[in-house]
Amino acid sequence: MGAVSVESVLLFVLAAVAVIVVVRWVADRVSLPAAAILPLVGIGYALLPGPNVTLDPEIILTFVLPPLLYSAALDSSLLAIRRNLRTVVSLSVVLVLLTALVIGFGFAWFVAGATLAAGIAVGAAVAPPDPVAALAVGRRVGLPPKLLTLVQGEGLLNDATALTILSVAVAAATGDGFSVPSALGQFVLAAAGGVAVGMLVAFVVRLLSRPLSGDPLMANAVSLATPFAAYLLAERIHVSGVLAVVVAGLIVGHQRPRSASGASRLQTSAVWRLVDFLLEGFVFLLIGQQLPAVVRGLAKYETSTIVVAVAISVGVVLLLRPLWLMLTQSLPRSLHTRLGSEVVDKDGNDQPESRRNQRLNGREVVALSWSGTRGVISLAAIFTLPLTTDSGAPFPDRDLLLFCTFVVVLVTLVGQGLTFAPIVRALGLRADETDQARQRNEARAASVETALAALDDLEAQEHDDIHADLIETMRGQLHARLARYRGRLDLLREAESTDLPVSPRYEAALHVRRVAIDSQREELLRWRDAGRLPDDGLRILERELDHEERLLPDRPARR
Repeated sequence: MGAVSVESVLLFVLAAVAVIVVVRWVADRVSLPAAAILPLVGIGYALLPGPNVTLDPEIILTFVLPPLLYSAALDSSLLAIRRNLRTVVSLSVVLVLLTALVIGFGFAWFVAGATLAAGIAVGAAVAPPDPVAALAVGRRVGLPPKLLTLVQGEGLLNDATALTILSVAVAAATGDGFSVPSALGQFVLAAAGGVAVGMLVAFVVRLLSRPLSGDPLMANAVSLATPFAAYLLAERIHVSGVLAVVVAGLIVGHQRPRSASGASRLQTSAVWRLVDFLLEGFVFLLIGQQLPAVVRGLAKYETSTIVVAVAISVGVVLLLRPLWLMLTQSLPRSLHTRLGSEVVDKDGNDQPESRRNQRLNGREVVALSWSGTRGVISLAAIFTLPLTTDSGAPFPDRDLLLFCTFVVVLVTLVGQGLTFAPIVRALGLRADETDQARQRNEARAASVETALAALDDLEAQEHDDIHADLIETMRGQLHARLARYRGRLDLLREAESTDLPVSPRYEAALHVRRVAIDSQREELLRWRDAGRLPDDGLRILERELDHEERLLPDRPARR
């Protein structure tokens, strides 16, 4: 029996992986987000005869949420979030709180028999957007970096706000009563404690990084353990585990260029990409499979009650976000939502052009409004509602709250997820690829110039073990690289379009380098097959070529 059970679980996992891979393959070719297609596949499976996997909120919150949040934080920019902190806080704290309150009062006033605490509970569950689908689409269609930063920063911080509000609402609904000062104090304590724990964990990771930097495997093991350590430590002392994970990830990601070796960064990045791919795939499949369990609990409700409750939940989620964004743009300059910190000149005077750039324009408001897809956090949160109150009575309208949350997730994840790309294209919002490439090439040229200066300093010093010809060889290589970067810069500066200009010579050089790498790889394989090179030697030499190939731009090969 045990062996059959294990085999059944393994078979289900393998089938799920196969579905995730196929859906991702299809999604890439039809330019649709896999996060929006997978729930539909999950619903299709749930409607078939056979067992379904029930969402366990504790497993989601403890084993799935921390690594996903940590990975997203590692890839975020602490400096960019800090520059946009006012906007991020406006969306991830104030808007989440407003959404929970508006839905709560809507339930109390218009849904028969519903209480304010139960309404706030469902409002807190559906308030935090899950940016996975929006970010995937935004990166594919070239959404400007400033909007990607806002979507990503909001998604990192809003879960802590929502889960704290949910815990307060549940406490009120189960009999502990509701106190505004107590709720505010609990929220501040949980947030401050989560930040402190995250900073502590990041400090410990930094201490471990340097001695472990020479062994990528050990460094990667520490990286995988970090989000769970931050979450468990924070939850043990009753502060925000979600915020602890996010803060730790932001700090570690910011410090990683100095504290980790190149080999460690390459391996850690590859591992986290695989973790994201599998966990996100399983999570979105799991969302769809909850439909039968959620629908079964609706038999005791009037149809009108269900319609009103769903309309309030979906309507507030879809309408409040654009209204809030437009409101923040109409406030005085000292209060309005801005993209980044204020820029001043050397005399301390505001720059008018900077102020115009920092406001969200109408097209950006529309795009940011439609990026608020909900996901597994909302379902995991609402499934944590207790079955009974402290008096033993059933938790008020629990099944109705579950259904409303599921509909909100489905409407936003599938509806907004599938239409986000066409809307962004229709708005004409697109990152300035030329400007970004120019910035990167300027940084490359500056780094090479610094290396040349370091060689001059080395040559001026007394040295017995370094020959002048070695320095001259390296100098020649750096000068060739600098000439290539400057040539690319000249082309970028002359470009009039926001799209990357194509240089026939540059593309030809890439083709030549790929041909050379492929021919070397084929020759190594012939040596291995002929018995002239052992497999371990092949792997070492092949890895050298892989790293060289990894440095080339990610573009389709010429035919």
